[in-house]
Amino acid sequence: MTYIARESRYEDAPQGWFRRCGASGLQLPSISLGCWHNFGGTGTDSGHHGDENEFHANCQKMLFEAFDLGITHFDLANNYGPPPGSAEARVGRILKEDFAGYRDELIVSTKAGWDMWPGPYGNWGSRKYLLASLDASLRRLQLDYVDIFYSHRFDPATPLEETLGALDQAVRSGKALYAGISSYSGAMTADAMRICEREGFVKPIIHQPRYSMLDRWVERDLLPVTGRFGLGVIAFCPLEQGLLTSRYLNGIPADSRASVSTSFLKREKISPEILATVRALNELAVARGQSLAQMALAWMLRTSAVTSALIGASRPGQIRENVAAVQKGTFTGDELARIETILSGGR
Repeated sequence: MTYIARESRYEDAPQGWFRRCGASGLQLPSISLGCWHNFGGTGTDSGHHGDENEFHANCQKMLFEAFDLGITHFDLANNYGPPPGSAEARVGRILKEDFAGYRDELIVSTKAGWDMWPGPYGNWGSRKYLLASLDASLRRLQLDYVDIFYSHRFDPATPLEETLGALDQAVRSGKALYAGISSYSGAMTADAMRICEREGFVKPIIHQPRYSMLDRWVERDLLPVTGRFGLGVIAFCPLEQGLLTSRYLNGIPADSRASVSTSFLKREKISPEILATVRALNELAVARGQSLAQMALAWMLRTSAVTSALIGASRPGQIRENVAAVQKGTFTGDELARIETILSGGR
């Protein structure tokens, strides 16, 4: 398969599709593609592609579709798969074989912070782990550099100066163009930025928190801090692992992620109250002429405080549907009030 990108991929992008990442010079697409669950080992994807050739072809088609629609940002982490490392290896193969001529148009990010290899140096935020992991990620991705390298989580046992110093070294060495942090609290984020200012470290330009209609902690804790320090924000799990889609409107499907023990989406979280909330949101989405997923993404992007929404996908059609969210990205005051009522438990 020889991939040639659609020539009008930028001209056809909606107005405002690219959004500036905080106070930096980097722009990100409104929707970015996360390469987690569906880019790892054969048969581990939601589509259960047991044949390696079919599995790989589906991954290619998703990345091709994304890029053709103006999604220039592919997000990874060292432990993405399963098994850990396999998503980077698969995406790296596609980047080398199919995207070699488009590298300068792409933002490729990766992270280190969660369990990756046995022993005391295979997780958290030490200099040893972060820099060794970055080198391993570059080998799997078959790249000379990544565009963004993240500390994937705050390490309570390692001095923050050490973690940030490792990010600084990653950028100054040319192995990463920008630094980022993920899942840090507002207070930790503020501390990180002050330490960088004090020590003369390269500052993170972006924060990747979990944020959705059903998980709004960032609004009170994090967004005031990222705004003050000029960080961009890219939200992961904006659709709550599929809960904010049409998939759960009639209850929990037999093949739901909620039945998988390793999934973020736990069966016990899908209570009758949550399902009632999801159904009420879906009624409003239908009235707006959108799917629930599209409305959830549009709601996420309604504020300039969020740079990009990070989606996952198991097939190209899901990517097309999600990108269409920006076509109806504005809300009336009544619609926003209705959403607040629904999310607060009112019907």
